[in-house]
Amino acid sequence: MDFDIMATATFGLEAVVAQELREMGYNNLKTDHGKVEFKGKLKDFCNANLWLRTADRVRWKLAEFEAKTFDQLFDGIKEIPWPDILPVNAAFPVEGKSVKSQLFSVPACQSVSKKAVVERMKQKTGIREFEETGPLYKIEVALLKDIATISIDTTGPGLHKRGYREGGSTAPLKETLAAALILLARWKGDIPFVDPFCGSGTIPIEAGLIGTRTAPGLNRDFVSEKWPQLGKKLWKEAREEAFSQQKKEEEFYIMGYDNNFKSIRLARQNSARAGLEKIIHFQDQDIDSLNSRKKYGKIICNPPYGERLNEVKAAEDLYQRMGKVFKRLDTWSYYVLTAHPGFERFFGKKANKKRKLFNGNIRVDYYQYFGPSPPGK
Repeated sequence: MDFDIMATATFGLEAVVAQELREMGYNNLKTDHGKVEFKGKLKDFCNANLWLRTADRVRWKLAEFEAKTFDQLFDGIKEIPWPDILPVNAAFPVEGKSVKSQLFSVPACQSVSKKAVVERMKQKTGIREFEETGPLYKIEVALLKDIATISIDTTGPGLHKRGYREGGSTAPLKETLAAALILLARWKGDIPFVDPFCGSGTIPIEAGLIGTRTAPGLNRDFVSEKWPQLGKKLWKEAREEAFSQQKKEEEFYIMGYDNNFKSIRLARQNSARAGLEKIIHFQDQDIDSLNSRKKYGKIICNPPYGERLNEVKAAEDLYQRMGKVFKRLDTWSYYVLTAHPGFERFFGKKANKKRKLFNGNIRVDYYQYFGPSPPGK
């Protein structure tokens, strides 16, 4: 049996998620704002959760229909075979969102939706009240231009929660966005990698996971692991297959620098939790000291933006210093994420390519500077 699966994504990363899915062997993808849809078997819920690096979460899509009135919403949700999906003791809270729809009251939509699920469950089970003490099936009712999409979250805490980061330095980058920066830069572990503003180590650690082909979800739990549909057997198989694909025996050149010793100490702790302490080298070092004897490599970084007025000048001075330092590594490629609109002017060089992204609610640009390819590549 095929299931409709949705991988949700931060705005701007849908194409990256779609590319991940294609490389995992999924075809006939449907990409839309904030999501990529595909079909799969039960085990694909496990694989998608374990392997997707840039998606926010994985959802089981149950239905999609027009809902301009509460009666339409109620009837559409009641049509879904809930008794075949939810155990009688399932906890099934309903979340909602509405964009450009006639049913704009989210609390009212949630209430109507919950009632519809309960009514369908009553018809099949004869139970009048559901205790909801069992496994969690979080239902989402998403209305967009009067079209209701009904789905259940299979992930739990977002996919950026890898399990290796217990603390963070100032304004840490989400793991999913960090992974996207690396995938967009097409770094696969074959040449040196440097992050000169590594903070708590998120970008180098995500590079380490990519280089060693480590599934990002290996060190965490998922809400659907307690579902009877999936069971422990499917999850065990998916995890064992993921473990078998790791390649930590290879040598990698991954460096993380920062001029804050506390951040470096935290980065080392996070790296150890990710099982990458032998793969990544972290060092307390200022940007002006950056250099390398390696002929080719890639720099991927997220320098300070200067979000507060008194920090803007310091950020602009930093970009000027970066321009001088990176110029020394003239055979390297470098990729910079920043919200400062004048970055290229202060850096002293126009990017070969620029991509609009979002770091949380902050609009940012990903400046990409391409160096020469190593011989034979």
